[in-house]
Amino acid sequence: MNLLAAASESSLPLWMVGAYLVALLGLGIFSSTLFRGTSKDYFVASRSIGPFMLLMSVFGTTMTGFALVGSTGKAFMTGVATFGAVAVWSGIIHSSVFFIIGTRLWAIGKRLGYVTQVQFFRERFQSHTLGTVLFVLLVLFIIPYLLIGIISAGKFMEGTADITPWKTGLVICSVVLTYVFLGGVRSAAWANTFQTLVFMLTGVVAFAMIAKAVAAKTDEGPGTFLQNVKRSTEFVEEHKPARLTRGIHPATLAEYQEYETSLGKYEEYESLKDTWDALVQDMGGEELAATVMDKPELVEKPEFMASPKPSMTKLLWITYLFIPLSIGMFPHVFQHWLTAKSAKTFRLAIVAHPICIAVVWLPCVIIGTWAAGLHEFALKGELQPENIIEPFADLKNPSDVLGVMVGHLVQSPWLTGLLMIGVLAAIMSSLDSQFACLGTMFTNDIILPWKGKDYFSDSDTVKIARYFVVGVVVVAYLLSFALMKTASVFNLGMWCFSGFSALFPIVFAALYWKRATAVGAYACIAVTAVLWVLWFQESGYGANKGFTVLGMLPMAPLTISSALALIIGSLVSRAPEERQINKFFPSKAR
Repeated sequence: MNLLAAASESSLPLWMVGAYLVALLGLGIFSSTLFRGTSKDYFVASRSIGPFMLLMSVFGTTMTGFALVGSTGKAFMTGVATFGAVAVWSGIIHSSVFFIIGTRLWAIGKRLGYVTQVQFFRERFQSHTLGTVLFVLLVLFIIPYLLIGIISAGKFMEGTADITPWKTGLVICSVVLTYVFLGGVRSAAWANTFQTLVFMLTGVVAFAMIAKAVAAKTDEGPGTFLQNVKRSTEFVEEHKPARLTRGIHPATLAEYQEYETSLGKYEEYESLKDTWDALVQDMGGEELAATVMDKPELVEKPEFMASPKPSMTKLLWITYLFIPLSIGMFPHVFQHWLTAKSAKTFRLAIVAHPICIAVVWLPCVIIGTWAAGLHEFALKGELQPENIIEPFADLKNPSDVLGVMVGHLVQSPWLTGLLMIGVLAAIMSSLDSQFACLGTMFTNDIILPWKGKDYFSDSDTVKIARYFVVGVVVVAYLLSFALMKTASVFNLGMWCFSGFSALFPIVFAALYWKRATAVGAYACIAVTAVLWVLWFQESGYGANKGFTVLGMLPMAPLTISSALALIIGSLVSRAPEERQINKFFPSKAR
Protein backbone atom coordinates (compact mmCIF):
# COMPACT_ATOMS: atom_id res chain seq x y z
CA MET A 1 0.00 0.00 0.00
CA ASN A 2 2.87 2.39 0.84
CA LEU A 3 4.48 1.72 -2.53
CA LEU A 4 1.14 2.29 -4.25
CA ALA A 5 0.60 5.58 -2.42
CA ALA A 6 4.13 6.73 -3.25
CA ALA A 7 3.68 5.87 -6.92
CA SER A 8 0.35 7.68 -6.99
CA GLU A 9 1.89 10.77 -5.34
CA SER A 10 4.84 10.86 -7.73
CA SER A 11 2.58 10.65 -10.78
CA LEU A 12 0.08 13.23 -9.50
CA PRO A 13 1.74 16.22 -11.26
CA LEU A 14 1.55 14.42 -14.59
CA TRP A 15 -2.11 13.60 -14.05
CA MET A 16 -2.72 17.29 -13.28
CA VAL A 17 -0.91 18.33 -16.46
CA GLY A 18 -2.90 15.77 -18.43
CA ALA A 19 -6.17 17.11 -16.99
CA TYR A 20 -5.13 20.66 -17.89
CA LEU A 21 -4.33 19.67 -21.47
CA VAL A 22 -7.69 17.97 -21.80
CA ALA A 23 -9.42 21.10 -20.44
CA LEU A 24 -7.47 23.28 -22.86
CA LEU A 25 -8.34 21.00 -25.72
CA GLY A 26 -12.00 21.14 -24.70
CA LEU A 27 -11.91 24.94 -24.59
CA GLY A 28 -10.26 25.03 -28.00
CA ILE A 29 -12.88 22.73 -29.48
CA PHE A 30 -15.68 24.76 -27.89
CA SER A 31 -14.27 28.02 -29.28
CA SER A 32 -14.05 26.41 -32.71
CA THR A 33 -17.84 25.99 -32.62
CA LEU A 34 -17.99 29.82 -32.75
CA PHE A 35 -16.07 29.69 -36.02
CA ARG A 36 -18.22 31.31 -38.72
CA GLY A 37 -16.83 29.21 -41.55
CA THR A 38 -15.25 32.10 -43.46
CA SER A 39 -11.59 32.77 -44.22
CA LYS A 40 -11.92 36.20 -42.61
CA ASP A 41 -13.00 34.56 -39.37
CA TYR A 42 -10.26 31.93 -39.58
CA PHE A 43 -7.51 34.51 -40.19
CA VAL A 44 -8.59 37.54 -38.10
CA ALA A 45 -11.66 36.37 -36.09
CA SER A 46 -13.86 38.69 -38.18
CA ARG A 47 -12.16 41.63 -36.41
CA SER A 48 -14.42 41.09 -33.38
CA ILE A 49 -12.03 40.68 -30.42
CA GLY A 50 -12.65 42.96 -27.42
CA PRO A 51 -10.19 44.80 -25.10
CA PHE A 52 -9.58 42.13 -22.46
CA MET A 53 -9.16 39.25 -24.89
CA LEU A 54 -6.88 41.39 -27.08
CA LEU A 55 -4.68 42.17 -24.07
CA MET A 56 -4.52 38.53 -23.02
CA SER A 57 -3.93 37.18 -26.53
CA VAL A 58 -1.23 39.72 -27.45
CA PHE A 59 0.49 39.46 -24.08
CA GLY A 60 0.22 35.68 -24.05
CA THR A 61 1.71 35.30 -27.50
CA THR A 62 4.73 37.47 -26.55
CA MET A 63 5.42 35.55 -23.33
CA THR A 64 7.17 32.53 -24.82
CA GLY A 65 9.73 30.19 -23.31
CA PHE A 66 12.12 33.12 -23.79
CA ALA A 67 10.26 35.02 -21.07
CA LEU A 68 10.05 32.17 -18.54
CA VAL A 69 12.71 29.54 -19.15
CA GLY A 70 15.01 31.98 -20.97
CA SER A 71 14.83 34.84 -18.46
CA THR A 72 15.39 32.48 -15.52
CA GLY A 73 18.47 31.04 -17.20
CA LYS A 74 19.79 34.48 -18.15
CA ALA A 75 19.36 35.72 -14.58
CA PHE A 76 21.25 32.63 -13.40
CA MET A 77 24.18 33.78 -15.54
CA THR A 78 23.86 37.56 -15.20
CA GLY A 79 21.68 38.34 -12.20
CA VAL A 80 19.07 40.97 -11.48
CA ALA A 81 20.35 43.19 -14.30
CA THR A 82 18.32 40.94 -16.62
CA PHE A 83 15.07 42.48 -15.39
CA GLY A 84 16.10 46.05 -16.13
CA ALA A 85 17.71 45.14 -19.42
CA VAL A 86 14.84 43.14 -20.90
CA ALA A 87 11.62 43.44 -18.90
CA VAL A 88 11.68 47.19 -18.17
CA TRP A 89 12.57 48.10 -21.75
CA SER A 90 9.94 45.67 -23.03
CA GLY A 91 7.20 47.15 -20.87
CA ILE A 92 7.89 50.68 -22.08
CA ILE A 93 8.57 49.98 -25.74
CA HIS A 94 5.91 47.31 -26.31
CA SER A 95 3.17 49.70 -25.25
CA SER A 96 4.67 52.45 -27.39
CA VAL A 97 4.72 50.13 -30.41
CA PHE A 98 1.10 49.12 -29.79
CA PHE A 99 0.16 52.80 -29.94
CA ILE A 100 2.28 54.11 -32.82
CA ILE A 101 2.32 50.95 -34.98
CA GLY A 102 -0.51 48.66 -33.92
CA THR A 103 -3.39 51.11 -33.99
CA ARG A 104 -2.44 52.54 -37.39
CA LEU A 105 -1.89 49.09 -38.93
CA TRP A 106 -5.26 48.01 -37.58
CA ALA A 107 -6.97 50.99 -39.23
CA ILE A 108 -5.24 50.39 -42.57
CA GLY A 109 -5.79 46.64 -42.40
CA LYS A 110 -9.50 47.00 -41.69
CA ARG A 111 -10.00 49.60 -44.43
CA LEU A 112 -8.07 47.71 -47.11
CA GLY A 113 -8.85 44.14 -46.00
CA TYR A 114 -5.34 42.94 -45.09
CA VAL A 115 -4.74 39.82 -43.00
CA THR A 116 -0.92 39.63 -43.23
CA GLN A 117 2.05 42.00 -43.08
CA VAL A 118 3.22 41.02 -46.55
CA GLN A 119 -0.06 42.20 -48.10
CA PHE A 120 0.46 45.61 -46.52
CA PHE A 121 4.10 45.93 -47.62
CA ARG A 122 3.39 44.80 -51.18
CA GLU A 123 0.85 47.54 -51.73
CA ARG A 124 2.59 50.21 -49.68
CA PHE A 125 5.82 49.84 -51.68
CA GLN A 126 4.08 48.79 -54.92
CA SER A 127 6.29 45.72 -55.26
CA HIS A 128 5.13 42.10 -55.32
CA THR A 129 8.75 40.86 -55.26
CA LEU A 130 9.55 42.90 -52.16
CA GLY A 131 6.67 41.22 -50.37
CA THR A 132 7.97 37.79 -51.35
CA VAL A 133 11.46 38.61 -50.10
CA LEU A 134 10.03 39.84 -46.82
CA PHE A 135 7.89 36.70 -46.56
CA VAL A 136 11.00 34.49 -46.80
CA LEU A 137 12.89 36.56 -44.25
CA LEU A 138 10.00 36.70 -41.77
CA VAL A 139 9.47 32.93 -41.97
CA LEU A 140 13.20 32.30 -41.46
CA PHE A 141 13.11 34.45 -38.32
CA ILE A 142 9.80 33.18 -36.91
CA ILE A 143 10.67 29.48 -37.12
CA PRO A 144 13.50 29.76 -34.53
CA TYR A 145 11.10 31.81 -32.41
CA LEU A 146 8.59 28.98 -32.67
CA LEU A 147 11.28 26.43 -31.79
CA ILE A 148 11.96 28.32 -28.55
CA GLY A 149 8.57 27.21 -27.26
CA ILE A 150 8.98 23.53 -28.10
CA ILE A 151 12.55 23.41 -26.74
CA SER A 152 11.55 25.26 -23.56
CA ALA A 153 8.73 22.83 -22.87
CA GLY A 154 11.02 19.85 -23.44
CA LYS A 155 13.75 21.24 -21.20
CA PHE A 156 11.33 22.13 -18.44
CA MET A 157 9.50 18.81 -18.34
CA GLU A 158 12.78 16.90 -18.48
CA GLY A 159 14.03 18.81 -15.43
CA THR A 160 10.84 18.55 -13.40
CA ALA A 161 9.36 15.18 -14.34
CA ASP A 162 12.22 13.37 -16.13
CA ILE A 163 10.15 13.11 -19.32
CA THR A 164 12.08 12.84 -22.56
CA PRO A 165 11.72 16.07 -24.59
CA TRP A 166 10.34 14.36 -27.70
CA LYS A 167 7.29 13.17 -25.76
CA THR A 168 6.59 16.63 -24.38
CA GLY A 169 6.94 18.21 -27.80
CA LEU A 170 4.64 15.64 -29.39
CA VAL A 171 1.88 16.18 -26.81
CA ILE A 172 1.84 19.98 -26.78
CA CYS A 173 2.12 20.23 -30.56
CA SER A 174 -0.79 17.82 -30.97
CA VAL A 175 -3.02 19.73 -28.55
CA VAL A 176 -2.25 23.14 -30.06
CA LEU A 177 -2.59 21.83 -33.60
CA THR A 178 -6.06 20.43 -32.89
CA TYR A 179 -7.76 23.65 -31.82
CA VAL A 180 -5.84 25.92 -34.24
CA PHE A 181 -6.75 23.55 -37.10
CA LEU A 182 -10.41 23.73 -36.16
CA GLY A 183 -10.91 27.39 -35.21
CA GLY A 184 -7.92 29.39 -36.45
CA VAL A 185 -7.08 32.70 -34.78
CA ARG A 186 -10.38 32.83 -32.89
CA SER A 187 -9.57 29.58 -31.08
CA ALA A 188 -6.01 30.82 -30.49
CA ALA A 189 -7.36 34.02 -28.90
CA TRP A 190 -9.68 32.08 -26.58
CA ALA A 191 -6.94 29.63 -25.61
CA ASN A 192 -4.43 32.46 -25.10
CA THR A 193 -6.78 34.27 -22.74
CA PHE A 194 -7.26 31.17 -20.61
CA GLN A 195 -3.59 30.20 -20.64
CA THR A 196 -2.35 33.71 -19.87
CA LEU A 197 -4.52 33.88 -16.75
CA VAL A 198 -3.24 30.44 -15.73
CA PHE A 199 0.47 31.15 -16.08
CA MET A 200 0.25 34.57 -14.41
CA LEU A 201 -1.47 33.03 -11.38
CA THR A 202 0.81 30.00 -11.16
CA GLY A 203 3.88 32.21 -11.61
CA VAL A 204 3.03 34.05 -8.40
CA VAL A 205 2.47 30.72 -6.61
CA ALA A 206 5.78 29.35 -7.92
CA PHE A 207 7.62 32.42 -6.71
CA ALA A 208 6.14 32.10 -3.22
CA MET A 209 6.92 28.37 -2.91
CA ILE A 210 10.46 28.61 -4.25
CA ALA A 211 11.12 31.57 -1.95
CA LYS A 212 10.06 29.42 0.99
CA ALA A 213 12.26 26.52 -0.16
CA VAL A 214 15.35 28.70 -0.60
CA ALA A 215 14.73 30.44 2.74
CA ALA A 216 14.75 26.99 4.35
CA LYS A 217 18.45 26.73 3.45
CA THR A 218 19.27 29.79 5.54
CA ASP A 219 19.99 29.88 9.29
CA GLU A 220 16.71 31.70 10.01
CA GLY A 221 14.61 29.21 8.05
CA PRO A 222 11.29 29.95 6.32
CA GLY A 223 8.88 32.62 7.54
CA THR A 224 6.31 34.92 6.00
CA PHE A 225 6.31 35.60 2.26
CA LEU A 226 8.29 38.84 2.55
CA GLN A 227 10.68 37.27 5.04
CA ASN A 228 11.29 34.37 2.65
CA VAL A 229 12.07 36.74 -0.22
CA LYS A 230 14.42 38.74 1.98
CA ARG A 231 16.22 35.68 3.36
CA SER A 232 16.52 34.05 -0.06
CA THR A 233 18.08 37.21 -1.45
CA GLU A 234 20.43 37.46 1.52
CA PHE A 235 21.42 33.86 0.79
CA VAL A 236 22.56 34.98 -2.67
CA GLU A 237 24.27 38.01 -1.10
CA GLU A 238 26.32 35.60 1.00
CA HIS A 239 27.20 33.03 -1.64
CA LYS A 240 26.98 34.78 -5.05
CA PRO A 241 26.78 38.54 -4.45
CA ALA A 242 27.80 39.38 -8.03
CA ARG A 243 24.31 38.37 -9.20
CA LEU A 244 22.67 41.18 -7.22
CA THR A 245 24.07 44.12 -9.15
CA ARG A 246 24.59 45.26 -12.72
CA GLY A 247 28.06 46.58 -11.94
CA ILE A 248 30.77 45.11 -9.71
CA HIS A 249 29.45 44.09 -6.32
CA PRO A 250 31.44 45.56 -3.35
CA ALA A 251 31.94 42.06 -1.89
CA THR A 252 33.45 40.81 -5.16
CA LEU A 253 35.73 43.86 -5.32
CA ALA A 254 36.85 43.35 -1.73
CA GLU A 255 37.59 39.68 -2.44
CA TYR A 256 39.70 40.62 -5.43
CA GLN A 257 41.58 43.28 -3.47
CA GLU A 258 42.32 40.67 -0.81
CA TYR A 259 43.56 38.40 -3.57
CA GLU A 260 45.86 41.13 -4.90
CA THR A 261 47.27 41.61 -1.42
CA SER A 262 47.93 37.88 -1.13
CA LEU A 263 49.46 37.88 -4.59
CA GLY A 264 51.83 40.68 -3.59
CA LYS A 265 52.88 38.76 -0.51
CA TYR A 266 53.48 35.64 -2.53
CA GLU A 267 55.59 37.54 -5.06
CA GLU A 268 57.54 39.05 -2.16
CA TYR A 269 58.10 35.56 -0.77
CA GLU A 270 59.30 34.28 -4.16
CA SER A 271 61.81 37.13 -4.41
CA LEU A 272 63.13 36.62 -0.88
CA LYS A 273 63.31 32.87 -1.36
CA ASP A 274 65.43 33.21 -4.50
CA THR A 275 67.75 35.62 -2.69
CA TRP A 276 68.13 33.39 0.38
CA ASP A 277 68.65 30.26 -1.74
CA ALA A 278 71.53 31.97 -3.53
CA LEU A 279 73.08 33.02 -0.23
CA VAL A 280 72.68 29.56 1.26
CA GLN A 281 74.44 27.95 -1.70
CA ASP A 282 77.27 30.51 -1.53
CA MET A 283 77.77 30.03 2.20
CA GLY A 284 77.21 26.28 2.19
CA GLY A 285 74.62 26.36 4.98
CA GLU A 286 70.89 25.70 5.49
CA GLU A 287 70.03 27.60 8.72
CA LEU A 288 69.48 30.97 7.03
CA ALA A 289 66.84 29.56 4.67
CA ALA A 290 64.73 28.52 7.63
CA THR A 291 64.22 32.17 8.60
CA VAL A 292 62.12 32.66 5.49
CA MET A 293 59.89 29.76 6.42
CA ASP A 294 59.13 31.51 9.71
CA LYS A 295 56.86 33.87 7.74
CA PRO A 296 53.91 31.63 6.81
CA GLU A 297 51.84 34.58 5.56
CA LEU A 298 54.37 34.92 2.73
CA VAL A 299 54.40 31.26 1.80
CA GLU A 300 50.78 30.49 0.83
CA LYS A 301 50.18 30.87 -2.91
CA PRO A 302 46.74 32.39 -3.65
CA GLU A 303 44.31 30.76 -6.06
CA PHE A 304 43.91 32.36 -9.47
CA MET A 305 41.21 35.03 -9.65
CA ALA A 306 40.31 37.02 -12.73
CA SER A 307 39.86 40.76 -12.48
CA PRO A 308 36.19 41.44 -11.56
CA LYS A 309 33.95 42.72 -14.32
CA PRO A 310 30.39 44.10 -14.18
CA SER A 311 27.68 41.59 -14.99
CA MET A 312 26.46 44.03 -17.63
CA THR A 313 28.08 47.25 -18.82
CA LYS A 314 26.06 50.46 -19.15
CA LEU A 315 26.40 50.41 -22.93
CA LEU A 316 25.26 46.79 -23.12
CA TRP A 317 22.32 47.52 -20.81
CA ILE A 318 21.20 50.44 -22.99
CA THR A 319 21.37 48.41 -26.19
CA TYR A 320 18.84 45.95 -24.79
CA LEU A 321 16.19 48.55 -25.64
CA PHE A 322 16.44 47.41 -29.27
CA ILE A 323 15.02 43.96 -28.39
CA PRO A 324 11.38 44.98 -27.84
CA LEU A 325 11.30 46.86 -31.15
CA SER A 326 11.04 43.41 -32.70
CA ILE A 327 7.39 43.17 -31.63
CA GLY A 328 6.53 45.70 -34.34
CA MET A 329 7.53 43.14 -36.99
CA PHE A 330 6.21 39.94 -35.40
CA PRO A 331 3.76 38.47 -37.95
CA HIS A 332 1.68 36.76 -35.26
CA VAL A 333 1.32 39.98 -33.23
CA PHE A 334 0.32 41.84 -36.42
CA GLN A 335 -2.39 39.24 -36.98
CA HIS A 336 -3.71 39.64 -33.43
CA TRP A 337 -3.79 43.43 -33.85
CA LEU A 338 -6.06 42.97 -36.86
CA THR A 339 -8.56 41.00 -34.73
CA ALA A 340 -9.42 44.10 -32.65
CA LYS A 341 -13.01 45.29 -32.77
CA SER A 342 -12.05 48.99 -32.83
CA ALA A 343 -9.14 51.36 -32.18
CA LYS A 344 -10.42 51.86 -28.61
CA THR A 345 -9.83 48.14 -28.04
CA PHE A 346 -6.10 48.88 -27.87
CA ARG A 347 -6.39 51.14 -24.80
CA LEU A 348 -6.32 48.36 -22.21
CA ALA A 349 -3.39 46.60 -23.92
CA ILE A 350 -1.36 49.82 -24.03
CA VAL A 351 -1.93 50.58 -20.35
CA ALA A 352 -1.87 47.10 -18.80
CA HIS A 353 0.82 45.37 -20.88
CA PRO A 354 3.77 46.73 -18.79
CA ILE A 355 2.05 45.60 -15.59
CA CYS A 356 1.57 42.09 -16.97
CA ILE A 357 5.24 41.95 -17.98
CA ALA A 358 6.32 42.89 -14.45
CA VAL A 359 4.06 40.20 -12.94
CA VAL A 360 5.65 37.50 -15.12
CA TRP A 361 9.27 38.61 -15.55
CA LEU A 362 10.13 39.77 -12.03
CA PRO A 363 9.53 36.38 -10.33
CA CYS A 364 11.42 34.54 -13.10
CA VAL A 365 14.47 36.81 -12.86
CA ILE A 366 14.58 36.56 -9.07
CA ILE A 367 14.23 32.77 -9.20
CA GLY A 368 17.18 32.60 -11.61
CA THR A 369 19.23 34.79 -9.26
CA TRP A 370 18.41 32.53 -6.33
CA ALA A 371 19.46 29.55 -8.44
CA ALA A 372 22.90 31.11 -8.84
CA GLY A 373 23.23 31.26 -5.06
CA LEU A 374 22.14 27.63 -4.69
CA HIS A 375 24.55 26.59 -7.44
CA GLU A 376 27.48 28.25 -5.67
CA PHE A 377 26.36 26.76 -2.36
CA ALA A 378 26.09 23.28 -3.91
CA LEU A 379 29.59 23.50 -5.37
CA LYS A 380 30.87 23.80 -1.81
CA GLY A 381 29.05 20.57 -0.92
CA GLU A 382 26.94 22.33 1.69
CA LEU A 383 23.47 22.01 0.21
CA GLN A 384 21.25 19.65 2.16
CA PRO A 385 19.69 17.13 1.90
CA GLU A 386 22.32 15.21 0.02
CA ASN A 387 20.07 14.10 -2.81
CA ILE A 388 19.61 17.64 -4.12
CA ILE A 389 23.27 18.67 -4.15
CA GLU A 390 24.05 17.15 -7.54
CA PRO A 391 21.31 18.83 -9.64
CA PHE A 392 22.35 22.32 -8.52
CA ALA A 393 26.08 21.64 -8.66
CA ASP A 394 25.74 20.27 -12.19
CA LEU A 395 23.75 23.21 -13.60
CA LYS A 396 25.47 24.15 -16.85
CA ASN A 397 22.79 24.86 -19.44
CA PRO A 398 20.82 27.99 -18.40
CA SER A 399 17.72 26.54 -20.05
CA ASP A 400 17.62 23.82 -17.35
CA VAL A 401 17.48 26.24 -14.39
CA LEU A 402 13.72 26.70 -14.01
CA GLY A 403 13.03 22.98 -14.33
CA VAL A 404 15.61 22.12 -11.68
CA MET A 405 14.36 24.82 -9.30
CA VAL A 406 10.78 23.59 -9.52
CA GLY A 407 11.59 19.89 -9.65
CA HIS A 408 13.94 19.83 -6.65
CA LEU A 409 12.68 22.60 -4.36
CA VAL A 410 8.90 22.26 -4.49
CA GLN A 411 8.17 19.04 -2.64
CA SER A 412 4.37 19.03 -2.79
CA PRO A 413 3.15 17.05 -5.83
CA TRP A 414 0.04 19.24 -5.99
CA LEU A 415 2.10 22.41 -6.22
CA THR A 416 4.59 20.83 -8.60
CA GLY A 417 1.73 19.91 -10.91
CA LEU A 418 0.29 23.41 -10.69
CA LEU A 419 3.64 25.00 -11.57
CA MET A 420 4.18 22.62 -14.46
CA ILE A 421 0.77 23.66 -15.81
CA GLY A 422 1.73 27.33 -15.53
CA VAL A 423 4.97 27.00 -17.47
CA LEU A 424 3.36 24.92 -20.22
CA ALA A 425 0.49 27.44 -20.44
CA ALA A 426 2.96 30.27 -21.09
CA ILE A 427 4.79 28.29 -23.73
CA MET A 428 1.69 27.04 -25.53
CA SER A 429 0.04 30.47 -25.53
CA SER A 430 2.60 31.61 -28.08
CA LEU A 431 2.81 28.41 -30.10
CA ASP A 432 -0.82 28.51 -31.18
CA SER A 433 -0.56 32.07 -32.53
CA GLN A 434 2.65 31.28 -34.39
CA PHE A 435 1.21 28.12 -35.96
CA ALA A 436 -1.93 30.00 -37.05
CA CYS A 437 0.13 32.90 -38.37
CA LEU A 438 2.40 30.77 -40.54
CA GLY A 439 -0.60 28.97 -42.02
CA THR A 440 -2.17 32.35 -42.78
CA MET A 441 1.01 33.68 -44.40
CA PHE A 442 1.61 30.66 -46.64
CA THR A 443 -2.00 30.77 -47.83
CA ASN A 444 -2.44 34.51 -48.39
CA ASP A 445 1.09 35.52 -49.39
CA ILE A 446 2.12 32.58 -51.59
CA ILE A 447 -0.78 30.39 -52.75
CA LEU A 448 -3.47 33.00 -53.41
CA PRO A 449 -1.19 35.45 -55.29
CA TRP A 450 0.18 32.55 -57.31
CA LYS A 451 -3.22 31.16 -58.35
CA GLY A 452 -5.21 34.37 -58.11
CA LYS A 453 -7.49 35.44 -55.26
CA ASP A 454 -10.59 34.26 -57.13
CA TYR A 455 -9.20 30.84 -58.07
CA PHE A 456 -10.23 29.19 -54.77
CA SER A 457 -13.54 29.41 -52.98
CA ASP A 458 -13.60 30.84 -49.47
CA SER A 459 -13.99 27.38 -47.92
CA ASP A 460 -11.10 26.05 -50.02
CA THR A 461 -8.92 28.90 -48.73
CA VAL A 462 -9.61 27.78 -45.16
CA LYS A 463 -8.73 24.19 -46.06
CA ILE A 464 -5.41 25.28 -47.58
CA ALA A 465 -4.56 27.26 -44.44
CA ARG A 466 -5.32 24.24 -42.29
CA TYR A 467 -3.04 22.01 -44.38
CA PHE A 468 -0.22 24.51 -44.02
CA VAL A 469 -0.74 24.66 -40.26
CA VAL A 470 -0.27 20.88 -40.10
CA GLY A 471 2.89 21.11 -42.23
CA VAL A 472 4.37 23.88 -40.09
CA VAL A 473 3.75 21.93 -36.87
CA VAL A 474 5.40 18.78 -38.23
CA VAL A 475 8.47 20.66 -39.51
CA ALA A 476 8.88 22.62 -36.27
CA TYR A 477 8.57 19.47 -34.17
CA LEU A 478 11.25 17.67 -36.18
CA LEU A 479 13.62 20.66 -36.17
CA SER A 480 13.40 20.93 -32.39
CA PHE A 481 15.25 17.60 -32.06
CA ALA A 482 18.38 19.02 -33.68
CA LEU A 483 18.61 21.87 -31.15
CA MET A 484 17.10 20.35 -28.00
CA LYS A 485 20.34 19.30 -26.32
CA THR A 486 22.56 22.28 -27.09
CA ALA A 487 20.37 25.33 -27.65
CA SER A 488 20.21 28.17 -25.13
CA VAL A 489 16.62 29.39 -25.14
CA PHE A 490 17.64 32.95 -24.27
CA ASN A 491 20.42 33.08 -26.84
CA LEU A 492 18.30 31.56 -29.60
CA GLY A 493 15.65 34.14 -28.84
CA MET A 494 18.14 37.00 -28.92
CA TRP A 495 19.33 36.16 -32.44
CA CYS A 496 15.76 35.68 -33.60
CA PHE A 497 14.72 39.06 -32.17
CA SER A 498 17.78 40.70 -33.75
CA GLY A 499 16.41 40.00 -37.20
CA PHE A 500 12.93 41.32 -36.41
CA SER A 501 14.35 44.44 -34.73
CA ALA A 502 16.52 45.22 -37.76
CA LEU A 503 13.41 45.10 -39.97
CA PHE A 504 11.46 47.47 -37.69
CA PRO A 505 12.58 50.60 -39.65
CA ILE A 506 10.62 49.29 -42.65
CA VAL A 507 7.24 49.25 -40.89
CA PHE A 508 7.91 52.55 -39.12
CA ALA A 509 8.90 54.28 -42.36
CA ALA A 510 6.00 52.71 -44.26
CA LEU A 511 3.56 54.25 -41.79
CA TYR A 512 5.15 57.62 -41.08
CA TRP A 513 7.37 58.60 -44.03
CA LYS A 514 5.77 59.13 -47.43
CA ARG A 515 9.21 59.31 -49.06
CA ALA A 516 10.08 55.71 -48.08
CA THR A 517 10.51 53.59 -51.22
CA ALA A 518 10.91 49.98 -52.26
CA VAL A 519 14.60 50.63 -52.96
CA GLY A 520 15.04 51.81 -49.38
CA ALA A 521 13.22 48.73 -48.10
CA TYR A 522 15.44 46.46 -50.22
CA ALA A 523 18.55 48.21 -48.85
CA CYS A 524 17.28 47.68 -45.29
CA ILE A 525 16.66 43.99 -45.99
CA ALA A 526 20.07 43.51 -47.65
CA VAL A 527 21.99 45.11 -44.78
CA THR A 528 19.97 43.09 -42.25
CA ALA A 529 20.60 39.78 -44.03
CA VAL A 530 24.33 40.32 -44.65
CA LEU A 531 25.25 41.62 -41.19
CA TRP A 532 22.99 39.13 -39.40
CA VAL A 533 24.61 36.15 -41.17
CA LEU A 534 28.12 37.58 -40.70
CA TRP A 535 27.76 38.19 -36.98
CA PHE A 536 25.86 34.97 -36.41
CA GLN A 537 28.81 33.08 -37.91
CA GLU A 538 31.30 35.07 -35.83
CA SER A 539 29.36 34.15 -32.69
CA GLY A 540 29.83 30.47 -33.49
CA TYR A 541 26.22 30.24 -34.67
CA GLY A 542 25.03 31.46 -31.32
CA ALA A 543 27.42 29.36 -29.22
CA ASN A 544 29.21 32.47 -27.92
CA LYS A 545 26.60 33.77 -25.50
CA GLY A 546 28.66 36.87 -24.71
CA PHE A 547 29.14 37.95 -28.32
CA THR A 548 28.99 41.73 -28.82
CA VAL A 549 29.74 44.22 -31.57
CA LEU A 550 31.66 47.28 -30.35
CA GLY A 551 30.51 46.43 -26.83
CA MET A 552 26.84 46.32 -27.90
CA LEU A 553 24.35 43.57 -28.57
CA PRO A 554 24.43 42.78 -32.32
CA MET A 555 20.84 43.96 -32.74
CA ALA A 556 21.78 47.57 -31.86
CA PRO A 557 24.32 48.21 -34.67
CA LEU A 558 22.24 45.96 -36.91
CA THR A 559 19.09 48.06 -36.47
CA ILE A 560 20.97 51.36 -36.76
CA SER A 561 22.69 50.16 -39.97
CA SER A 562 19.44 48.91 -41.50
CA ALA A 563 17.69 52.21 -40.70
CA LEU A 564 20.47 54.22 -42.34
CA ALA A 565 20.32 51.95 -45.38
CA LEU A 566 16.58 52.49 -45.67
CA ILE A 567 16.93 56.29 -45.44
CA ILE A 568 19.76 56.48 -47.99
CA GLY A 569 18.12 54.02 -50.37
CA SER A 570 14.83 55.94 -50.27
CA LEU A 571 16.45 59.35 -50.82
CA VAL A 572 18.50 58.26 -53.84
CA SER A 573 15.55 56.52 -55.50
CA ARG A 574 12.47 57.89 -57.18
CA ALA A 575 9.72 59.06 -54.84
CA PRO A 576 6.52 56.96 -54.84
CA GLU A 577 3.43 58.24 -56.65
CA GLU A 578 1.39 60.64 -54.55
CA ARG A 579 -1.94 59.10 -55.59
CA GLN A 580 -0.83 55.61 -54.53
CA ILE A 581 0.80 56.67 -51.29
CA ASN A 582 -2.04 58.81 -49.97
CA LYS A 583 -4.34 55.87 -49.32
CA PHE A 584 -1.97 54.74 -46.54
CA PHE A 585 -1.92 58.11 -44.78
CA PRO A 586 -4.97 59.55 -43.01
CA SER A 587 -6.14 62.93 -44.31
CA LYS A 588 -5.29 64.54 -40.95
CA ALA A 589 -1.65 63.53 -41.44
CA ARG A 590 -1.34 65.23 -44.83
